[in-house]
Amino acid sequence: MKYLDEYRDPALARRLLEELRRTATRPWQIMEVCGGQTHTLVRQGIDELLPAGMRMVHGPGCPVCVTPLETLDRAMAIAARPGVTLASFGDMLRVPGSDTDLLSLRARGADVRVVYSPMEAVRLAVLHPDREVVFLAVGFETTAPANAMAVLHASRLGLRNFSVLVSHVLVPPAMTALLDDPDCGVEAFLAAGHVCAVMGCSAYEPIAARYRVPIVVTGFEPLDLLEGILMAVRQLETGRSEVENQYARAVRRDGNIAARSIVDHVFQVTDRTWRGIGPLPESGLGLRPEFAGYDAALRHKVEDLHPAEDPQCLAGSILTGAALPVDCPAYGTRCTPRHPLGAPMVSAEGTCAAFHAAGRTRSPL
Repeated sequence: MKYLDEYRDPALARRLLEELRRTATRPWQIMEVCGGQTHTLVRQGIDELLPAGMRMVHGPGCPVCVTPLETLDRAMAIAARPGVTLASFGDMLRVPGSDTDLLSLRARGADVRVVYSPMEAVRLAVLHPDREVVFLAVGFETTAPANAMAVLHASRLGLRNFSVLVSHVLVPPAMTALLDDPDCGVEAFLAAGHVCAVMGCSAYEPIAARYRVPIVVTGFEPLDLLEGILMAVRQLETGRSEVENQYARAVRRDGNIAARSIVDHVFQVTDRTWRGIGPLPESGLGLRPEFAGYDAALRHKVEDLHPAEDPQCLAGSILTGAALPVDCPAYGTRCTPRHPLGAPMVSAEGTCAAFHAAGRTRSPL
């Protein structure tokens, strides 16, 4: 298959669903760890077409959603300072902080810019040497190479007015944290193809072996997901727990060696707090000491932060799969895409946004 439409072929989708119904003998629970996959599952209604009792659990796969509230509050405090330009991807601008969001801050006069690449932020620093340019560097392993390259390029240019506020998170530690929870009912995982295109599949092998849980690296189109679910169910039904690669057209076991090398050169593994989940050891990336001069958190110290989540927001339960958006009393009423209480309703990969866009008002059968 070469073209996008072929990954959405309804006849092939029906055949995969029929094979899934023939294969599944139990109501398995499978978690997809990618917000893009969540949106496809919900938009296409795949989660409602699965065999009776089988459940897709929506995991913490949205990088915007898991960015800690403290990081957002720090970004806004820095952006409000004179002489500072804060650059960010657009979906971060409407994520609620403790008191406001970056878009509202821009409306009040702060210099907050939307960029489509961290290299655009480096270019802003080159064009405006009289301003401090701070790039809000968030995301999973997928965005880490580009952000690392931006820091490396700024270093080679000798820029002194560029820095990054880093909030990178790593997928495998989040998966192990979920599996360590005694209340976790997840029996298999669909791993995100774009993450594995960078990091490869090998990091998941110890998790599959230790927890005896199948992990299938999967793409993002309907047929990718249906085939990935079928592969996971076949493992579950036969008692296997391996890492399989459905997304072979883009993912290799060792990932992208060049990209991983750049990430390892600029970043090191560190503890990280996840929004709604809390601190997870060795679950993030931070700048190495030799690049500390580009660390916005060190350069623009912000004191007396008191992050405060909206008490009605169930983001933590939704991000861990313990609740669905429709379980939240604020969903679709106090919390909408235009007036969100939490990040999952804002982001293009948020579970609440996926349910709201699909008009969901109840749990899948």
